Amino acid sequence: MWHQTQEALNSLLDKESQKMMEPQRNQVFIFQMLATFYIKYVQIFRNLENVYDQIVHPQKRILIRKILDAVMGRILELKNEMVELDFTEFHYFDDILQDLKLAPQQLDIPIPKYFLKEKLEIIKGREKILSQILAESELGVSAKKYQVKPIPLEEAVKLIQMAERARQGRLRAMFMKQIYLQEYRAKQARLLGEKVADAGAAALRIQKVWRSFHQCKRTEREREEEMIFLGMNPPPLLNEVSAAIIQADRLSHLRNKVQIKHEEEYRDALVTIKDDLKLTEGPDIKENLQDQIRHWFIECRNLTGTFPDYPNEEEGGSAIIFSNKTPQQVLDDILASQDEEEKIKKKKKEKKQKKEKKEKETKETKEKNKEEDEMWKMSPSVFLHTMEEGNNVYKDLWKNKDESWNFPQDYDPELIKEDKRKELESEIRVQVDELMRQELKNLKLAVNREKELSVRPGKKKGGKKKNKKKKGRKGKKDKDLTVDRTIESLYKELVEEGLLIRALKVNLSDYIGKYSYLGTSLRQVSIEPMPSLLDVRQLITLYGILPLGSAAVHEKAPLVKSLLLAGPSGVGKKMLVHAICTETGANLFNLSAANITGKYPGKNGLQMMLHVVFKVARKLQPSVVWIGDTEKTFYKKVPHAERKMDPKRLKKQLPKMLKLLKPDDRILIVGTTKRPFDAELQSFCKVYQKIILVPRPDYASRYGEYPLTPSLLWKEIIQRHGGVITDTLSVSCLAKITDGFTQGHIVQVVKEVLTERRIRQQPNKPLTALEFIASLTSMNPVYQEEEDSFKNWYATTPMGRKRALALTGGNKENEKDKGKKEKKGKKEKKKK
Repeated sequence: MWHQTQEALNSLLDKESQKMMEPQRNQVFIFQMLATFYIKYVQIFRNLENVYDQIVHPQKRILIRKILDAVMGRILELKNEMVELDFTEFHYFDDILQDLKLAPQQLDIPIPKYFLKEKLEIIKGREKILSQILAESELGVSAKKYQVKPIPLEEAVKLIQMAERARQGRLRAMFMKQIYLQEYRAKQARLLGEKVADAGAAALRIQKVWRSFHQCKRTEREREEEMIFLGMNPPPLLNEVSAAIIQADRLSHLRNKVQIKHEEEYRDALVTIKDDLKLTEGPDIKENLQDQIRHWFIECRNLTGTFPDYPNEEEGGSAIIFSNKTPQQVLDDILASQDEEEKIKKKKKEKKQKKEKKEKETKETKEKNKEEDEMWKMSPSVFLHTMEEGNNVYKDLWKNKDESWNFPQDYDPELIKEDKRKELESEIRVQVDELMRQELKNLKLAVNREKELSVRPGKKKGGKKKNKKKKGRKGKKDKDLTVDRTIESLYKELVEEGLLIRALKVNLSDYIGKYSYLGTSLRQVSIEPMPSLLDVRQLITLYGILPLGSAAVHEKAPLVKSLLLAGPSGVGKKMLVHAICTETGANLFNLSAANITGKYPGKNGLQMMLHVVFKVARKLQPSVVWIGDTEKTFYKKVPHAERKMDPKRLKKQLPKMLKLLKPDDRILIVGTTKRPFDAELQSFCKVYQKIILVPRPDYASRYGEYPLTPSLLWKEIIQRHGGVITDTLSVSCLAKITDGFTQGHIVQVVKEVLTERRIRQQPNKPLTALEFIASLTSMNPVYQEEEDSFKNWYATTPMGRKRALALTGGNKENEKDKGKKEKKGKKEKKKK
């Protein structure tokens, strides 16, 4: 699989390098090109993630991890390019998937398993500390305490007597029934005994009954197979875990143990092999370096008449001069530098003459640049170079390598020696540089004492000037309000105040949804489709999970500091926040308006709270800062009932905190809202960089077809709460009836129906759709008008306005002209 994936990556890199050089004008063609690259990189990413999880060779895993992070970053770059081109977060690739002969399920972006594997011990330790703090402060104990009403002794005796008499009555009734049945059988035996038994008639009757029974069973089995084939009934053993899955889990567990063992051996080998090289090859390396540098001294003296200046440690020492060069090549470089100095003097005279020509040419170039600006070019990628490096290493080192001697896939000692020789040489070079600097000083003093004395004071003056400049460049540093406190004490304080909470263990795969198959068709008719649940899940993976999980990706990929989830109540916004924390092992901070009420009062208290939260978040990154009901922070007008809460405390501070976040800080601010129209749009959109609409589930997500999607909404929720899917339960009927109902409604209905008593009754009384319909009648669904209000609100956001302008055929120049006219109008009004 690794070889096939690397070949696919190699061909894709070649295609992309060609396309990057070609400017394009056709927007449809550009989008098709970007989408094709995006889909192919997703396929490579899926394969590489499996390869990294299955390979146990430690040195191969290092290379695969490097390429995997680069592919991940490239996917985020391409997604950003498509967003800037199409002015929408949601994209549909129906036609491209059809051309590439891929299923929509292959577009799903996996979450790398190493996000949690590499820091499993850290997460366990953190959870243990969190549970201890909650136990000490009694915050983890549930507030619900069931009160037991005392009963008088006489009433208790009466209840016991009633239960005992009822038990005795049931036993007496059973006993009388048995006596009656015995008497009835004896009577029937006496009547039948008088008749003469006919053996042929008895055999014929037995055959008749057996054949009818056998045919009925066969017909039922054939009908069941047909229904399963058509996808109208669930397959057999749907609710049971297959033996193949159990075996795969066992093998993955064993593979993880082997990976950990090989990595530990590899780390030990890095130390031992370096120590051995230091003893055996260290003295020879030192002598060779000294001889090389002395030869350089003598040759420079013979050529120039003076000894050369030795490079400083900051510049890199002798490594700059002798980087992969022989002494003869170094001498050639010295002669070439002297020739260049003479050429520079001549060029200065020619520059004056060229200036006049350039001024004439600038006018012509400006006109050409306007035409070139209209042409679209792909922005340069940060990750392409890393992928090409990794691909070249694979070709040179691993593609044709004979590993017949290494069946257990342990580390390769020869590769370690090559790397450690370079490290050892650089360490020894530092020591040699100190010795040779002293030797060069002695040579200069012996040969050129007068020149050495004249050069020294000039160097000192230059050094003082540099120091002065450095002192003047010192900027203001942010004040640390908690210098005298440890991170552990701050962590405990946040937990006790309820600002740092425990994230629920919810995987992103639990957010069930289907792909939108009509997205491209609707857009061709200029209708903007409502995003599907699978689209939302992909955006959460791209903007939230992948950057937080990988530090290398977060530093270089397009930076997303904040995210807003907007949708009706019950569509799973809070669940998605907890899923981000679960998949990345992130800390969860709750800065909702209701949660911070009465905590850290005053302006100084607010600054202290934010300082502590973001200090702990940086130290224990990755971290997620969640602001629930975030529209309250940006209210247009605070309701009278909520004025005491002061919900707008964070309004001015949030933009400042966002500016302080750097690419190194793996911190994501996530806001959730069910009424975004109540907030001030301008300040709202300044804080939240990406806005994602979370829709209600469609029919495909509520039901789906069993062969293709064996775990869709109704079935999954019923099974999680102890229900069993049978033929008597019409899931398609429930999916059809619940149009407009959210995931929260479905969960609530299932909890009401599947009580402990009902779960125990299932073997004798299977579930039916009517039981769930009765509970649904008391709930209000999300109507189409409410969903349209969210779409209309999104159309007023900056991204929505750009999208609307692009659909109407406008461009950026029209926007600029409008902006200039508005500014001129304002200035004229002020003058009047």
